[in-house]
Amino acid sequence: MKVTFAGNPVELQGNEVKVGQKGAIFNAVNNDLSQFSLSSIQGRKLIVAVPSLDTSVCDAEVRRFNKEAAALDNTTVITISMDLPFAQARWCGAAGIDKVITVSDHKDRDFAFKYGAYLPNVGLLARAIFVLDEHNTVTYVEYVSEVTSHPNYESALAALKN
Repeated sequence: MKVTFAGNPVELQGNEVKVGQKGAIFNAVNNDLSQFSLSSIQGRKLIVAVPSLDTSVCDAEVRRFNKEAAALDNTTVITISMDLPFAQARWCGAAGIDKVITVSDHKDRDFAFKYGAYLPNVGLLARAIFVLDEHNTVTYVEYVSEVTSHPNYESALAALKN
């Protein structure tokens, strides 16, 4: 799949995710350096892939999902980036983020390749949204066509509510 990053075309690496398939179980690193696995999360899941929490679009995106999506019953919001766990913890503390789980894919890039969101040559994740139901079936996917742009918040939130 192709997207643009700052106007430059980039071919994403990994397995493109489509609605109707099972969401792949992936491992990442929690902010305290412990192992995170998607298998440990029950209920609906909103997976928010961002290039870096320390950018204005990513900051605004995670703040919005922290407020709106995390308020939904039976829903867990997981934000994943290549940021180091220490940087994620620092950012969450400074931003007052307390309802979103932030995890890092910097170590193994397990999520990056299983969800087709790896930006080669940059070493970051593309901006993408995945909604999984309580059975881990993918019900919504958005690979944002320009990585530096905002996702379609309304569509992602609507998918979570259905």
